[in-house]
Amino acid sequence: MMEQHTQAEKYARAQKRVTEIKKFYKHLTFYLLINFLFIGRRIYKDIMQGDSFLEAFTAIENYNFFFWWSVFLIFHAAKVFGFPNLFNKDWEERKVKEYMNKKDLN
Repeated sequence: MMEQHTQAEKYARAQKRVTEIKKFYKHLTFYLLINFLFIGRRIYKDIMQGDSFLEAFTAIENYNFFFWWSVFLIFHAAKVFGFPNLFNKDWEERKVKEYMNKKDLN
């Protein structure tokens, strides 16, 4: 009986995790589509007002919305997938061993 309860809990946690990942991918898809449309519209408007394609494409003000939404998307990704822990205990141990094996530390 205990095994079934544990399996049910594992399934519920796995299902919740999959739902979170699915929401993130929907957010990412929406982000790409909307930003593509908004940026394309801004570039088109700039070209119609006399800018060259290169001027319109490189105008930083056309990407403000894209930039700020990117910040929120990064936070959403970090929440779903976790922050990469580059300097964890394993990294520390690897570095200590690496420096111990170097001959020039004598």
